[in-house]
Amino acid sequence: MAAQTYGLPDEAVKRKIPAPELPYQPRDPRRYHPPIGLIGCGGITQSHLRAYKAAGYNIVALCDLARSRAEDRRREFYPHAAVYTDFREVLRRGDIEVVDITTHPQPRVAIITAALTAGKHVLSQKPFVLDLDVGRRLVDLARRKKVCLAVNQNGRWAPHFSYIRQAVHAGLLGRIIGAHLDVHWNHGWVAGTPFDQIRHVILYDFAIHWFDVLTQILPDRSARRVFASLAHAPGQKAKSPLLAQALIEYDDAQASLIFDASTPLGWRDRTYIAGTEGSLESTGPDLNRQRLTLWTKGGIATPRLRGAWFPDGFHGTMAELLCAIEEKREPQNNAADNLRSLALCFAAMRSADTGQCQVPGRVRRITL
Repeated sequence: MAAQTYGLPDEAVKRKIPAPELPYQPRDPRRYHPPIGLIGCGGITQSHLRAYKAAGYNIVALCDLARSRAEDRRREFYPHAAVYTDFREVLRRGDIEVVDITTHPQPRVAIITAALTAGKHVLSQKPFVLDLDVGRRLVDLARRKKVCLAVNQNGRWAPHFSYIRQAVHAGLLGRIIGAHLDVHWNHGWVAGTPFDQIRHVILYDFAIHWFDVLTQILPDRSARRVFASLAHAPGQKAKSPLLAQALIEYDDAQASLIFDASTPLGWRDRTYIAGTEGSLESTGPDLNRQRLTLWTKGGIATPRLRGAWFPDGFHGTMAELLCAIEEKREPQNNAADNLRSLALCFAAMRSADTGQCQVPGRVRRITL
């Protein structure tokens, strides 16, 4: 009797087939290239501006409470942009139609509110909000003002995550039964930085990308329960726990997230998606270098991806917002959709603190 693998003869599984062509790379608008203002010029905005400059986007204003930070960004990326220290001056400019708001969560709500009220389209930094009800009010305000509100979940356009998402949506894997994502790296750089004051720096600030990926892989299903835990790794310098994990239950699927964020050697990033018609694995030494393998009934494919999370993920979030404005539709990374990702994240944080399973959506508010 022939050996069986995934219910198929070995020769079928081992048959090499061409990788499916999927639209995983960012798609730019055809004609819409509006003046854009950046509010907040912290360290991460180097990735924003590097991506925007490469894409040819029109950044005309840079704003930060510390003028020197805005001037540094101007000097490096957009020498003709105006510099401001008051975000209200940016919003008063009639030529600016889109603003990218990258400040920390607490002050960001007031800035987003003012921007939407001024009729600007908004790309908000992630994580979007600390309160789901506040997030819903911002979503409602954007709809009343007839403008787009998107969230910078740039991980969606990391080439491997984007290809996986497109493969799932194209039905190549059938109905998803399992999604298991694990990351093993050293996040100890947070020691001595403001991020070290965030108890859930892993489950909140970092893992929001992975919770968000789950909502994209299982878009039509709601999680029943989440169980999560935290621990300090031996010898870690950071005050925040650097070991975290979460188990997510669905009616007919399961998911797991594992974060070993104090791994000194042998870094590994892995994503495995199992479906009723096939499976897909992405693995590599870090977030930017990934190798994909797709198993289907027709055989095995190894897509060769172009690009990297940094900067393509940041290109993708703004590109999708601009395309949505041009095409008069909701962006795929709209804020209402992102509240589902935050509901998973908030439930995991509460579970890790209480040791009890939590139902996503019932934990409405968190504190950092």
